[in-house]
Amino acid sequence: MSTVVAFKPPVAVAITEEPEPVPVKTAEPTPAVPPPADVPYVTPVGERVRDFAKAVIPPLFGLGLLVGIWALVAMKASGIPGPGPTWAAAVKLFSDPFYSNGPNDQGIGWNVLSSLKRVGIGFGFAAAVGIPLGFLLGRFSFMSRMLDPIISLLRPVSPLAWLPIGLLILKKADPAATWTIFICSIWPMILNTAEGVRRVPQDYLNVARVLGLPESKIITRILFPAVLPYMLTGIRLSIGTAWLVIVAAEMLTGGVGIGFWVWDEWNNLKVEHIVIAIFVIGLVGLILEQTLLLIAKRFSYESR
Repeated sequence: MSTVVAFKPPVAVAITEEPEPVPVKTAEPTPAVPPPADVPYVTPVGERVRDFAKAVIPPLFGLGLLVGIWALVAMKASGIPGPGPTWAAAVKLFSDPFYSNGPNDQGIGWNVLSSLKRVGIGFGFAAAVGIPLGFLLGRFSFMSRMLDPIISLLRPVSPLAWLPIGLLILKKADPAATWTIFICSIWPMILNTAEGVRRVPQDYLNVARVLGLPESKIITRILFPAVLPYMLTGIRLSIGTAWLVIVAAEMLTGGVGIGFWVWDEWNNLKVEHIVIAIFVIGLVGLILEQTLLLIAKRFSYESR
């Protein structure tokens, strides 16, 4: 007896696929359109005000603190004029700064100009000697080893110690003061220029040697542009030292000059004028230094 097996067809199962997510487009930020090249960027007013405040307010606070301390010292110490009497004397003094009543009675303007003239002459001679000598010391190791002991021996000597030598040789006070400026200004220019020459990459000199450039071309085309920032640093240090020394030198030598004027006002017991001279000396020195800083930035590689 045969068994009949009933066959059931497979049940079709519907497989449903999940729909793919539809990407949602988000709004992209609109890129900032740069201004045309010919339209300069205008700094916002608020930013300019903040920059101006940051540059001006701290120095004003510093000057106010100085005046406050000065006023307190004048109140406690007898003989020291306060800001009020000094300001009144300054107004009277600068009402006619260029009067002349003889060689020993001239306005503060003539005295400042006379000091600047001495500084300029001595500083000019120091630059004419010190900068070429610095190039030679940095370029030739034999000369550097030969002159290093002399420079190391003479550089720490106080500039005023050279003043009697100048009086002995030159026989006059004015050129002796100029000689003192020369001797105090020459060392920073020599040392900074020589250091700048030593820091010139050797590859530059090797290329110049391969090209067969003469020494004059190497100095003018390779060394001078690379050494210029170091040279200007030495000049800035020298002018600051020269302006410091001229005041003390003129106190000792006499004549027309800001140093002699300070000493003469002390002999006349005009302490207000001495305080005014201190501010004038500091202001002139600041102007000289800032001027040389601007020149150094103009010729430095970072500013280009």
